[in-house]
Amino acid sequence: MGLGVRWTLHGDGRTPAPGAVVRPDERLSWPRTAGLGAQHVVAMFGASFVAPVLMGLDPNLAIMMSGIATMIFLLATRGRVPSYLGCSLSFVGVAAAIRAAGGDSAQVTGAVFVVGAALFLAGLAVQRFGARVIHATMPPVVTGAVVMLIGFNLAPVTASTYWPQDQWTALLTMLFTGAAVVCLRGFWSRIAIFLGLVFGYGLSFLLDRVFGQIHSTVGGEAAVDHWRLDLSAVGKADWIGLPSFHAPAFEWSAILVALPVVIALIAENAGHVKAVGEMTGDPLDDKLGTAIAADGAASMLSTAVGGPPNTTYSENIGVMAATRVYSTAAYWAAACFALLFGLCPKFGAVVAAIPGGVLGGITVILYGMIGLLGAQIWINGHVDLRNPLNLVPAAAGIIIGVGGVSLKITDSFELGGIALGTIVVITGYHALRLFAPAHLKGQEPLLDAGTSAYDEEAAAQPEDGARGGTRGGTPGGTRGGPAGAPEGPGDGGRDTRP
Repeated sequence: MGLGVRWTLHGDGRTPAPGAVVRPDERLSWPRTAGLGAQHVVAMFGASFVAPVLMGLDPNLAIMMSGIATMIFLLATRGRVPSYLGCSLSFVGVAAAIRAAGGDSAQVTGAVFVVGAALFLAGLAVQRFGARVIHATMPPVVTGAVVMLIGFNLAPVTASTYWPQDQWTALLTMLFTGAAVVCLRGFWSRIAIFLGLVFGYGLSFLLDRVFGQIHSTVGGEAAVDHWRLDLSAVGKADWIGLPSFHAPAFEWSAILVALPVVIALIAENAGHVKAVGEMTGDPLDDKLGTAIAADGAASMLSTAVGGPPNTTYSENIGVMAATRVYSTAAYWAAACFALLFGLCPKFGAVVAAIPGGVLGGITVILYGMIGLLGAQIWINGHVDLRNPLNLVPAAAGIIIGVGGVSLKITDSFELGGIALGTIVVITGYHALRLFAPAHLKGQEPLLDAGTSAYDEEAAAQPEDGARGGTRGGTPGGTRGGPAGAPEGPGDGGRDTRP
């Protein structure tokens, strides 16, 4: 397929036949392909422009770099892995922690640049040694605990920064968004976060017209009178122009806070590649390392100019599942649309004007979903928390990460929160495993369950304790489902996909 930028026309180019799918190397007519690309942009908007706002970065630059990142990913995987790379929400807590310690945007992007480099190297390692390297270092009990502490570490940001700005708008936005997530179907459920933002935006405008200014805190500062929705910057912004760039700055304290997120990104990519492979019927195990490395390279490029990091988006998997169109041509169209939006400062000003109360209502659900994705990883991996080998490091790491426990190393350097919690989970699990009795270790799965084939003969043996009907990762959740292998005593189950 070369670089994956040539497509054959599917059928008549209009409507696929009933039950037919448009494969990655096929396309519909260009007008329909452009329409599908626009649909992919809408699907990724909900998270991809909220994330940079929550991180304190330029949303215009974030959208523009997401388009470039998607192009890099499609070229690297040679068009076999249809995917959109948007701004990762996994770093919101990292950015909040770095800024709380006195860091600025340059230190945030510098720390995340290093994470991108680590992700790139991890991808090369997976390419070289195969999927088993993922499970050897990050079994489901570890991955789930790290994702959980990253998500729940964000709770104080909502409680102290966003919610107090307008509690009633936050409450109504939360209720609307929750109802949209649960009650809507198909494509609309995939953009429920975006719909919640639109609802909160309109509600804030209406409340300003009816009740006037509100007296509340703004960004954690003293209470003042202010408009809920301040659109003054929108009128001053140009229609066409470049976003603001800045160079990254590197501080060890910030880097150590950010590094644990690489675990979540590897898991997200593994789950995404597995899900796409299942939908397209094209086994993509050989592209897992390439996909991870491409995500890392794209994130390095984005953060090098002051943008946020990127990750594969499960929202766009939902669009493919709904339309049964897996054409990478649609993703190229989406990337081009993102570039155009990034070159419109007025669009960025509209995004930056999202009221704090609206973000409060959205983040209550969003941050909780990120944290609970860790629990989903445990469920998918059959992690047995009755086993102290699993329970002790996970419990200690989560409390340290969520509670902000710190360990002062020197007068100028300390570990705490996400960084310390992750270190405790990873080192604690592997250290305890060295000394744990055999009956607590159970049977070690041979391969990562999210990317390996199912060994029917091994599963048929009663002593393996394998469980049928298990899938290593799901495309649902906040940022895709990581692959997980079963863990725990007597639970050596593997992926049941043939």
